[in-house]
Amino acid sequence: MKHKIPCFCDNTFVIDAPEEINLDTDPQHIEDILAGNFMNYTCTNCGKKHKPEFVLAVNWPSKNLNLEVLPELDRGGFYRRKEEKEAAQETVISYPEMAERIAMVKDGLVTEAVEALKYYLFVKADENYPEEDISVWYHSKNESGFEFHIHGIKDNEVAVMHIPPALYEKTLGDFQGNSKTEPFPSLRVKSYCSIQNMLRPDELK
Repeated sequence: MKHKIPCFCDNTFVIDAPEEINLDTDPQHIEDILAGNFMNYTCTNCGKKHKPEFVLAVNWPSKNLNLEVLPELDRGGFYRRKEEKEAAQETVISYPEMAERIAMVKDGLVTEAVEALKYYLFVKADENYPEEDISVWYHSKNESGFEFHIHGIKDNEVAVMHIPPALYEKTLGDFQGNSKTEPFPSLRVKSYCSIQNMLRPDELK
């Protein structure tokens, strides 16, 4: 679909953005998404890079993933909408969340367990830095376990936390054994499973 992109230099240029991608037939999208290079556009006048967000369907049949990606600007609209889209198994809001979810699926992880670990890390960080705007993101899986990034503790710095496999497995077991025990129920709103559901302002509850 064609979109007009306004630039700060007063130039407006037209881009053609996909409405749907398939990660099995176009696997190059995976690395582009994880690297933050997916759907980046350059102003034809001044050369400034733009990263607009549009509604996108991400299909990954071999991973049983059918993802509805909404722009960050649609966050409030998601909570207010009355009906679910039947085609969407899962929803994420913003392209950074899309990249994070692709990383989870690529590493073979269960969303609820990862989001619960993010919540535990957030609570600890928020206790130590209550005045800061903290956010926690899943990054990758490696030989020693799982790497999470915590933003907001210090300006322009990212705190790296490593979670051992045993803690992930315990959290996954807790979810599979009793998904009605907190924080698991509060992590999901309709098709959207995210720590952001627990952190949203009252007007979106």
